[in-house]
Amino acid sequence: MRKHDRGRRAFLVRAAVGAGTVAGAGLVPEAAAQNHGPHKEAPAHAHSNAAMHGAFFNQEDAATVAAFTERLMPGAEGKPGARDAGVLNYIDLALAGAYADLQDFYRRGLAQLDAYCRKTYSDSFSRLDATRQDEVITALEQGKATGFTWPAAQEFFNTIRTQTMEGMFADPVYGGNKDFAGWRLVGFPGAQAIFTPADMRSRLAFTRAPMIGLQAADERPKRRS
Repeated sequence: MRKHDRGRRAFLVRAAVGAGTVAGAGLVPEAAAQNHGPHKEAPAHAHSNAAMHGAFFNQEDAATVAAFTERLMPGAEGKPGARDAGVLNYIDLALAGAYADLQDFYRRGLAQLDAYCRKTYSDSFSRLDATRQDEVITALEQGKATGFTWPAAQEFFNTIRTQTMEGMFADPVYGGNKDFAGWRLVGFPGAQAIFTPADMRSRLAFTRAPMIGLQAADERPKRRS
């Protein structure tokens, strides 16, 4: 794992721990509040003319978001990344539901990202190597990526970074944090039926595995009456 990757992973993990770990999908990106401004018509490559990946993204945009979020939270041996935690699935479901007002934001942001990558590197983001993907992400973060109007480059970066954290650390019921990957990464025990007196007195890190989330519990076979 490259030093750059370790630094980015450490930043997001520290941010999650500092926020007390995202127990639900409560981190609404700032873009959602700004999404009622003057909007332009979505680009011609919009999803209606492309094969769908899931609830919202088409295949091309899904590949871009999967690659982007993995560079934000790269996996390593024994440490899950965005792909392992199902961050793409979380964002896809969120945009088809609670974050539906960000659909045009994502459509235009991804179209502008694609145009920037093709102009700068003559290929789409998902097809670039990791070094060039990181260069693109850095340009977005610093507001130096050209061709962005709405959303602005930094605004687009900040929204995807926020939703990557949500997909890593929110309750698995929202479609991310697969197999409690994010919670296990930061040592968050999740919901527990009971903490024993010994648990409460202990000064050691709590190591009991997270309880089965609502989504997994709902998928268990139902007993016949």
